[in-house]
Amino acid sequence: MHHIHLNIGSNQGDRILLIDRAVALIARAFPEATLATAPDVESLPWGYDSPHPFINRAVMLDIPGDLDPLDLLAITQYIEQQIGAATPHRHPDGSYADRLIDIDIIDFDGLCIDSPTLTLPHPHAAERPFVIEPLALLDPDTARRLRNH
Repeated sequence: MHHIHLNIGSNQGDRILLIDRAVALIARAFPEATLATAPDVESLPWGYDSPHPFINRAVMLDIPGDLDPLDLLAITQYIEQQIGAATPHRHPDGSYADRLIDIDIIDFDGLCIDSPTLTLPHPHAAERPFVIEPLALLDPDTARRLRNH
């Protein structure tokens, strides 16, 4: 059984509808999973200036079977593309950009990974109240561990 935390955000378009669609596509990708969500959180963009606030939703998944974190990353990136997030999440200079949908893997079984494509736990989770506070509602132990990471 894999214990996974995601954070889904949007600051463009019908934000709640886009996040709902992402959650539905995740549920479809993992029909055997137990899925729980925390209430949505609205916040100003983190790490850049934009007049468009984000809505973020914490998602907790318990998935039986064999799943690699990089396979999960590929699935979440595919879901982002399906929703229309073909535009990069960053500008050419590396700064963040507004986005239709963003699915971040926050934690995967408590693993520590530092690769060019994936860092776990998410390196900025504890700095982002819109990530850590709803995660604490779903899983206080994981939130506490990430705060102390």
